Amino acid sequence: MRSIWILLAALAVTACASDGTKNYTVSGTFTENGSKVYLIDQLTETAIGSAVVSDGKFSFRGTAAQDALLAVQAENKNWMTQFFNDGTPVVINVNDSTLKGSPLNERLARLEVEMDLPQRHLNAMIAGLTDDEIMARADEFIEAVNKRNSEQLAFANRVFEEERNSLIPVAFSGYYFLDNGVEAYDELVKEGVVFANHPYLKKTRDDVEALLKPEDSPKTAFVGQPYTDMEMADPDGKMHKISELVGDGKYVLVDFWASWCAPCRAEMPHVLEAYNQFHIKGFEVVGISFDENKEAWVKAIDQLEMPWLQISDLKGFNCAAASIYQVDAIPDNILIDPQGKIIDRGLRGKALFSRLQELIGE
Repeated sequence: MRSIWILLAALAVTACASDGTKNYTVSGTFTENGSKVYLIDQLTETAIGSAVVSDGKFSFRGTAAQDALLAVQAENKNWMTQFFNDGTPVVINVNDSTLKGSPLNERLARLEVEMDLPQRHLNAMIAGLTDDEIMARADEFIEAVNKRNSEQLAFANRVFEEERNSLIPVAFSGYYFLDNGVEAYDELVKEGVVFANHPYLKKTRDDVEALLKPEDSPKTAFVGQPYTDMEMADPDGKMHKISELVGDGKYVLVDFWASWCAPCRAEMPHVLEAYNQFHIKGFEVVGISFDENKEAWVKAIDQLEMPWLQISDLKGFNCAAASIYQVDAIPDNILIDPQGKIIDRGLRGKALFSRLQELIGE
């Protein structure tokens, strides 16, 4: 690991301005001379500064909103190092993402590096492999991706529990809302946590909502319309229709997923939680798989311990469900009421549980 070069002028003490801003002083090191490094305001997703690396060094000075979530990112690199503009000078080593600054920002940097460990492990697994070699080990890599997703979501949840009295959870809010639903934002505001009014928290909540259920897209196109029935085989080859479950006071979730889809697998604990809670009150689930490999499909049903009806025509995205319900990405789902009307779509994370709680009650 390279040592961190510190460039702090004697008079570079930041001051709090009367308009809710603070001066920032950011310096750092990077081995790629001549490349550009950007300072990004995460709220606006724009670069508020750029510097060319010279002799392995770069620096920024300026003013931004107090406690704004900022980030340093080198060009052509996916990774960025985030910090809050709290008035303490920041020194960043872009090569290993280490940071020197206030205790708050040093802890944030350590947590971000820790959270990225599963991704680094996955990168090491596939490094140097050809596409054919990756395909030959597809099951192994799918399992690794699923493990990465579950570990990162669990990590974000732990941050929200352990860092309740700091701004740090703001930087992990995207993962948190993906796992707990955007309704979790209202709970944080109601609870009055110290970071509840941070503008980036609200932005992330809105971004996740748009990701899960964008307006004027197939994600909402069928809401309010009667469902369309379809027939496919279960793993034993027996044919089933959605209509077998609809009616009789039941709410039916039609869940579009696949064994190879890591986000789908990450959603299953939420679906299972809802099923276990509300099945006795008339909640049913039918899984429609976008698999092509029957063995992988059946294996995933067993691994994920899904007790509800599973059907598929094993045609991937050429299946009947894709065309009937305009499913262009998974995971996806539709919720059908007892009268056969689609009343919601794209319920992910805790949103499914919350919706059923609203419809069926405790």
